[in-house]
Amino acid sequence: MTDRIRGLIKQLGALSTNLHEQDLLLTWKQSEADLRAVLLATEIFEEFYRNNLDARMFHGGLAVSIFRDKSTRTRFSFASAASLLGLSLMDLDETKTQVAHGETVRETANMISFLTEVIGIRDDMFIGEGHEYMVEVSESIAAGYQEGVLPQKPALINLQCDRDHPTQSLADLMHLQKTFGSLEALRGKKIAMTWAYSPSYGKPLSVPQGIIGLMTRFGMNVTLAHPKGYEVMPEMERIARRQASESGGSFDVTNSMAEAFADADVVYPKSWAPYAIMEKRTAYLRAGEADKLAALEAEGIAVNDKHKDWECSEEMMAKTRDGKALYMHCLPADITGVSCKEGEVAASVFDRYRVATYHEAEHKPYVMAAMILLNRYAHPDQVLYKLLGLERPRRLRAT
Repeated sequence: MTDRIRGLIKQLGALSTNLHEQDLLLTWKQSEADLRAVLLATEIFEEFYRNNLDARMFHGGLAVSIFRDKSTRTRFSFASAASLLGLSLMDLDETKTQVAHGETVRETANMISFLTEVIGIRDDMFIGEGHEYMVEVSESIAAGYQEGVLPQKPALINLQCDRDHPTQSLADLMHLQKTFGSLEALRGKKIAMTWAYSPSYGKPLSVPQGIIGLMTRFGMNVTLAHPKGYEVMPEMERIARRQASESGGSFDVTNSMAEAFADADVVYPKSWAPYAIMEKRTAYLRAGEADKLAALEAEGIAVNDKHKDWECSEEMMAKTRDGKALYMHCLPADITGVSCKEGEVAASVFDRYRVATYHEAEHKPYVMAAMILLNRYAHPDQVLYKLLGLERPRRLRAT
C-alpha cells in the first residue's frame, strides 16, 4: 500500500513544474508537466483516503469559496478538499457582505485573505467577465502580500469561469486515464464533445471549451459538434487546433452529431448556450434590462427546441466504436423521461453509464486538493513523504 504511494510521490518529485504560488486558472496556460503533476497529486490523495491515511497538512487556516452561480458537485468538492487538507471552509455570500454596498474587488480580496490558504471562485455566467474577475482577485491579493498587508498570498482555484472549468476537465482527464490505463493510451482515441438538447437555457460554454482545451494536449482526436449558431468562443477553437497539431492529435468541428459519434471512443454530449446569446445575456444582466433578458431567454429556448434530435440515444451510441464508447457528463444531465420530457441523453444510455459518471465526478475533490498542494508548497513531494511517514489514521477504527 505505502509502496505504491511512495512510487507516485517519487514521480511527482521528478517533475519540474511552475505551480508553486502560481494560480492555475486556464489549463492551456500550463505546461504538460504542471498538468501531469496535478493528476499525480490527485491520485496520491485518492490513495491516502482509500487507505485511511490522514492527509491534513494544515492545522488552521481558511478555504474561502465564492459561488456566483448555483452548484452541487463543485461546491461540495471544494468543501471536501478543504476538509481533507485540514482547512476550515468559509462560504462568502456577496449579498451578506459589503460587496452589496459597493466594496471594491481589491478591498474584498484583501479582507478575506488574512488567514486564508485558498480562495475558490465560480463565476461562469458572464461572458468576458468571469476569468477577468479571477485575475483581478489574484492581482489584488498579490499586491496585498507585496505591500505587507497579507502574511502570504492565498492560492486561487478556478471553480469555473466563462472560459474554462479546469477542476472538471482535469477530473475528466483523470477518469479517462483510469478507464484506458494511462495518459499515453489516450493518443489516437476519438472523443466527441457534442452539443445536446436541453429544455433549459443559458448553460455556460466552459465545459465544452475546457474539454477541447485539455484533451487536445494529450494526442486525442477531438471532434466538436453543435448545430449552426452554437459556436464556442473563436479563441478556443484556435487554441484547440494549435494544441492538436503540437500533440499529434486532431481537432475537427462538425454540425452533425452522427458524424461526431461515428467510431468515437468517448462521447460527451452536453448542452450549452450559443456564444452570441451569452454575450447579449451578459450585457442585459449588467444593464438590469429585465424585459430584454426575458425576451432573450424565450429566444434561446425556442432555438434549442429546433434541435431536439440532438440526443445521446441508443441509436447514436450504436455509431460509436463497437457501439461501446465511454459516455461522459459533468452532471447533472438532462435525462429524457426522467428529469425532463426530452433532454440530452436517453434514460437507458444514462442508466448504463450512471455509475461511471459518478466515478468521473469522484475525482474532483482530489483535483482541488492537488491544486492547493502544488500552489502552497515548493516541494510537495517532501510534504507528502512526511505525511506518509506519520501513518496517522484518517478515521479511528475499533479493534
